[in-house]
This record gives sequence, C-alpha cells and structure tokens, in this order.
Amino acid sequence: MPHARLTLDPDFTVGPVPRRLFGSFAEHMGRCVYTGIFEPDHPTADADGLRQDVLELTREVGPTVVRYPGGNFVSGYDWEDGVGPRDARPRRLDRAWRTVETNQFGLDEFATWAEKVGTEVMMAVNLGTRGVQEACDLLEYANHASGTRLSDLRRSHGRPDPYGISLWCLGNEMDGPWQTGHKTAHEYGRLAAETARAMRQVDPTVELVACGSSSRAMPTFGEWERVVLEHCYDQVDFVSAHAYYEEKDPAAGGGDDTFGDFLASAKDMDAFIEEVVATADAVRARGRHSKRIGISFDEWNVWYQTRWQTSDRANARTAWDVAPRVIEDEYTVTDAVVVGTLLNSLLRHGDRVAVGCQAQLVNVIGLLRSEEGGPAWKQTIAHPFEQMRRRATGEILDVRTTGDQVSTQRFDDVDLVDAAATWDAGARLGDSGEGVLTLFLANRSQDEAADVEVPLRAFSGELRVADARVLAAGEGQDRHTANTLQAPDAVGLRPLREVSVADGTARATLPPLSWAVVQLASARG
Repeated sequence: MPHARLTLDPDFTVGPVPRRLFGSFAEHMGRCVYTGIFEPDHPTADADGLRQDVLELTREVGPTVVRYPGGNFVSGYDWEDGVGPRDARPRRLDRAWRTVETNQFGLDEFATWAEKVGTEVMMAVNLGTRGVQEACDLLEYANHASGTRLSDLRRSHGRPDPYGISLWCLGNEMDGPWQTGHKTAHEYGRLAAETARAMRQVDPTVELVACGSSSRAMPTFGEWERVVLEHCYDQVDFVSAHAYYEEKDPAAGGGDDTFGDFLASAKDMDAFIEEVVATADAVRARGRHSKRIGISFDEWNVWYQTRWQTSDRANARTAWDVAPRVIEDEYTVTDAVVVGTLLNSLLRHGDRVAVGCQAQLVNVIGLLRSEEGGPAWKQTIAHPFEQMRRRATGEILDVRTTGDQVSTQRFDDVDLVDAAATWDAGARLGDSGEGVLTLFLANRSQDEAADVEVPLRAFSGELRVADARVLAAGEGQDRHTANTLQAPDAVGLRPLREVSVADGTARATLPPLSWAVVQLASARG
C-alpha cells in the first residue's frame, strides 16, 4: 500500500487563506450566460430573468469572485451594447466563438446576479479592439456616483448606486495569436500601463490585473511576463496565469502514459506559479520596486481542448447562431480528483496567488450544468471546489510530504498522495474547542489505497476527528462515472471511515483515485 507522511506545524505557515482564491468565471460563450445564468422563460426564472435553480446551486458552491464577461469574448466586446433598454440593444457577431451575441445580458444584469449570489465582480476591459478611453468610460459607468454623463446614464438604467467594482482585468490573453487585437509584449505592456494610469485617475482604489501568459506552453512564456511587467509593474497589482489540463488520447499522439501525466497536472501548475513568481520578483529587483506582484490565476480547469480544436465551430464550419452548445465537457471521477489537486496547488501557493477563477461556472466546462427549460445540477468537479471554499480557513500550512512517488512520461518525483492543509486557531466545529486543522488529500494511485500519517506533536492540546469525506468511485462505478441529466447525483462526497487519531498521530486510508477532506478539531478543554 502506498504510504505518505505529512509534516506540518502551526508555526510554519505560508500565509492567510486568500478568500478570492475560490472564484469562477462567466463568459459570453456557449450556454454559460444564456440558458445557464439567464433564461427569462425558465420555470424558475425570477423577475430579472435569472434562473433560481442555478442561483441556488451557485450559492452552495460559493464562488467568492466571478470574472466577467471574458475571456476571448471581451476582446471584441462593446460594453455599451449590453446596457440600457433591452429592446434597443444590438445583435452583434462574436468573432471569438462564432456566435451571435444578443446583448440581452450585460453589466447591469450581471451585477444584479452577483448581488443575489453574494459574490464579488471581477470585470475585464477590452484591450483588443478598444483602449484607454473605453476602459475609463466603463469604469466611470460602473463606479462613479453621479453628476457625469456615464454615471447618470447608469442611474437612468435603474441603478442609482455605483457598483464599486474593485478588481479589473486589463484585457485577456493578449499573448495569444487567436486573440482579437493580439499584441506583442511591448505593445501590450505599454497599453496596459497607459490604461492602468488612466483608470486610477478615475478611481484610485481599483486593483488591476495585467495579462500574463495564456499557457505555460506558450513560446513567449517568461519573456512575455518580463517585458510586460517592466512596462507596467508600478501600475498593476497582479499578473494573470491561465492553464487547462486534459487526459490525452494515446492513439492521437498523447504518448504512453497520458493517464499518469493527467493525474500529475498539479506538478505543472506548481511549476507555472513558481516560474511566474520568479520572473515577477526578478523584475522587482531589477527595477528596485518596493511592492510584490501577486498572481491572478483567473482561468484554470480540466478542459478537453483537443476535442474543441478539431470541432466544426473551432474551424469556422458552423452557422452563426445564438448560445450553441460549446465545450460542455462532462466531468468524471478522474477529472474531479485532478481538479482537487489543482485546488491543492493553488492553496499551497496562497502567499502569491491572490485570485483564482475556475473556468467556467455553468455549462461551458462548468462546475454546474443546466438544460434549457429543464433542471440544473453539480458536476463532479464542483464537489472539491465547494469543500475547499467552505473549509479552507485561517492560515495555510507549509506541508512537507515524504513517501511513495512515481514518474510519468512528463513528470519525475510525483507524490502518490497530494496534500495541502490549513490551521484556523480560532475556529470551532460543533462543540469542539478552538482550533481546526483541515487536510486536503488526493490519492493518485488508480488501483491501490494509500495510507496517510500525520504526526500532531506540534499542535498543543488534543485533536480529534471532527469530519472526513471522500470523493471516489462508488459501488458499481469506475473512474469514468459522471454526473449527468439522468443521474445528477451519481458522484459526490461520502463519509471517509478509515480515519483515526491515536498516540498523537492522525491516520487515514484513502481509496484508490480519490480526493478527501479531513478535519481535526481541538478537544474542549
């Protein structure tokens, strides 16, 4: 049986858990907005046309911030098209996803939805086909109280109070040749700096995200970040990172160990984060800047991109239509375990990753799925996301793992047990005393259970098992089992029985290919 020993101490922390780490993303793409978030004719729709079933599931999953409206979409988007009377809004071609955008949903509707969910808005501006003035106009419309043309326009649209949006993305994936208005690093860096300066003149409180690399595999990765930040380091707060992972088909050239590579995806995310941090800190040192740049990892997920890249829509062989089904990946037990390890990676780097946005919220590679006129449900990947969002509080612990490792086609020294942990000295669970240790664990072995050992000698007082849950294939299921329209609750979390504390050590046995959360609480003194 694979074995792992976790060494941790409440005095050795990474930093506080950043609440924005547990965000999501809603793009005008496929059915994320239309028939996902917004469907006025749905039986559950409220007076604003928002689906109440999706709203309730979103509240349960609980993204703390949601990025909007793109994504590739934003690089050709005129925000003015999506405000004001709906019957006067124009229909436009969306070049990014080869669809027709009706503009029946825009900033005002999204802000209303976010208020009902109880989440923060992260707004992106178009730096593809537009620039400094249009970004400032949008900011003025959103955040200025009154007394100007654009703030009074918002008031005339039924929103007397400003939205107070703090977090803004300066464009999207401008390093990508696929992006409308794609730029070189020098071109984008200068535009980002100019836009940031002007936006801070409108609202000095805004927090700004510069575009980093759209993938660690981009040929410009590293150099892009260096050049961009040399232009705009003092004007921005964060640099973005985007990453998607998939289990590739060996028959399609994926290699002999695509499954092992996929399960080790978090190794790539770890390296991505650490390399961006190293680049940003080198720019800081060279420029003698005082502040440190954070990372906004504002697109990440499992996405079977190979399927999309060979699709008719991706290759301009479809009609221009409204809200088609696009990349509605159906997530399995395996995908959920990998997403759990990606969450672990983000948490482990919470000292520098200040924002995280899983992409996307509903239907389009979504945490949630919905059917037009029909039900909505949680995909398998929603469960680790929800559990970490609920339970990761207090301080992130510096976890050192020793134990069994494997090598895959791409990665060496992959821990069979992937781990992250938090310690909340002031938290209570039920009638416990103060102090909760939360372990987030994944067993990457497909066919063997894994034994985990956690010495607790560094924690004062007695810790007891308060709760333990696991996501894994159940009886009659396998690693490909998914939550579907016909079986929306097939995969979820169940009690993890094999957990104990004895002689100052916690022990757990993880089923094969699983992700678990274990909470140990202080005994009442």
